Amino acid sequence: MTVPRTICAGFLALITVGTGLLLLPMATAAGTWNDPIVALFTATSAVCVTGLIVVDTGSYFSPLGQVIILALIQVGGLGYMTATTFLLLLLGRRLGLRDRLALQKSMDTQELSGAKSLIISIIGMILIFEISGVFLLLPQFAHQFGLQAGLWLSLFHSISAFNNAGFSLFSDSMIQYVQSPVINSVITGLVIMGGIGYQVIMEAFLWCRDRLKGRKKRATFSLHFKIVTSTTLALLALGTVMLFYTEYNNPDTLGALPLGTKLTAAWFQSVIARTAGFNSIDIGKMHNASLFFMAALMFVGASPGSTGGGIKTTTIRILLICTRASLRGKEAVLAYQREIPASRILKAISVVMGSGCMVLGITTLIAIFDPGFNFLQILFETVSAFATVGLSTGITPELSTISKLLIIGTMYVGRVGVLLFIAALVGDHGPSVISYPEEDLLVG
Repeated sequence: MTVPRTICAGFLALITVGTGLLLLPMATAAGTWNDPIVALFTATSAVCVTGLIVVDTGSYFSPLGQVIILALIQVGGLGYMTATTFLLLLLGRRLGLRDRLALQKSMDTQELSGAKSLIISIIGMILIFEISGVFLLLPQFAHQFGLQAGLWLSLFHSISAFNNAGFSLFSDSMIQYVQSPVINSVITGLVIMGGIGYQVIMEAFLWCRDRLKGRKKRATFSLHFKIVTSTTLALLALGTVMLFYTEYNNPDTLGALPLGTKLTAAWFQSVIARTAGFNSIDIGKMHNASLFFMAALMFVGASPGSTGGGIKTTTIRILLICTRASLRGKEAVLAYQREIPASRILKAISVVMGSGCMVLGITTLIAIFDPGFNFLQILFETVSAFATVGLSTGITPELSTISKLLIIGTMYVGRVGVLLFIAALVGDHGPSVISYPEEDLLVG
């Protein structure tokens, strides 16, 4: 059992347990045994914090079933190794080298030391954001549904939003709240914080703390922080402008809304398209240009070390920087007066190639098994599953059983990471001691 296999097996175990629990009659509102495909699809979507559904979560599942789904979202958002490490620390066990390596691999970090403080700070950060989300959402939901139901709705949607899951207990997701400033701002805020990554949040927190205490220790931010924040802001702004422009006159989406609400809805979908599966407008009635652009946003996804999926913001930024360096005839790849290591460039290329091949292959297979849907619908569904976003044009429940199983596999690979999944299949390779001569060739 190599480290990648341990992580992949851990997620499979979580999905298996979740499927078994959702199969029970007490998990469904009807009190009958659940459909195995529905249980498997829902458990996978929850553990992989995707949000794609084949049944209405709020009406199909009982309160216990909803609690099970929420628990799977929380553990899946934490990540298998983070949750396991936290449990080991609660039991008083010491972390061995293998545990530290697995944690390093799952969080894509270079640090091996300080695992205990790292896990504690992550758990603390998650609780702060999720509890804050509950209190901010509670006035709206309590006023509309009463205190008890409002508290449950606030808790469910706060956890779902911060973990970028996109599960909602409303049959229309957030469409009924398209004109609610509170719901739109709280949900998008939680999604952004959950998708920007732990390292960025902690670095910003430490910088603010040092400034308030008059310290000059953290004068500058890391390269990771600069690339993640600048790329995230650029993608959010670009997505808002593009969706506002393409859907402005669409009577089925933004066309009938006031100007301010149009901007809010465009912003909401720009944020959500990167990581989570909520929607405040009907995705199935959007123009093809909007759907294709949202598919591109979903493919990029969130940032490393976050609860979101996709190829990540740093990956696309590294490739753009490489392109700029090539066009300028430079051999070194520089960003913010720092040189990016060749290993990171190779990893970025591998992630894009592996992800592209995965999306292309699954899209082709679904098109074969479900020829009744158009290509853009299938592509949108596949990218949404792979990037663990959860947005859909509405075709998910209508897919054939084989296509649903393909989507399940896509969500799983997208959550564990395509490179980690491949490493789990092929095993670890030791470092090579052979060096070969270099030879040039034509490219492009």
